[in-house]
Amino acid sequence: MKTTRRWGIAAGVILASVAVLYILLYMYEKPGGWSDRRMSQALGLAQTLQIPLGGTPEEAVRLFRESDSMTVVHKETVGRGELVFLTRSGQQEGGDLQVEYVRKTWLGWKWVWGAGYGQGEAPSPAAMNYMRVPEVEQVSTPFPMVFGEVPDPAIQQIIVQQKEAGTDKSEAKLIRTVSGRTIWFAFQAATAGVPFEIEGLDQTGKIIAAKVITDVQGSGSIDSSR
Repeated sequence: MKTTRRWGIAAGVILASVAVLYILLYMYEKPGGWSDRRMSQALGLAQTLQIPLGGTPEEAVRLFRESDSMTVVHKETVGRGELVFLTRSGQQEGGDLQVEYVRKTWLGWKWVWGAGYGQGEAPSPAAMNYMRVPEVEQVSTPFPMVFGEVPDPAIQQIIVQQKEAGTDKSEAKLIRTVSGRTIWFAFQAATAGVPFEIEGLDQTGKIIAAKVITDVQGSGSIDSSR
């Protein structure tokens, strides 16, 4: 009887501990919870964000952005989260691109940070375009990062490097989407800032397009130097 009672007490303690852990996790991750308060404080907001939880990365983005007019073109796993690359209004022929970072929680997926750009039709398309997403202080993300699209098929490699000698340099990852678009992204060191240079090279290593970026959160296009 004593052994049975001890096992019962132990089981009760374990169940109570699990319940307390779940409550703490829920209080942290729920919309408007502790994690949302932390994010809001980091952004300097007076009101607390209400970031919803989704069953999938796409749903988490859709719920936060309150939009159904999104087309996911690529997803990239980064640590315990995912980068979701998407276009608005179902556009798949170019002109706009967005990246959203969502993280996996015990309760589902939760949006963390993201940004995007849109460009109107130009008389002649640029060789490539770009946008830089800065890091968020006190919030864990894979940023800073530079991403964009490569309309010029001659560009086979993209290098992002700081202008100061001997500092951060990274090679971008290029992805061919199902719709035929080529998108790219490159992570930067947390200490990286501006100015930095983006170079697009052909398969022989010749520079096709290049631009020095001086805006910490800018976007734009880069014309061909040919």
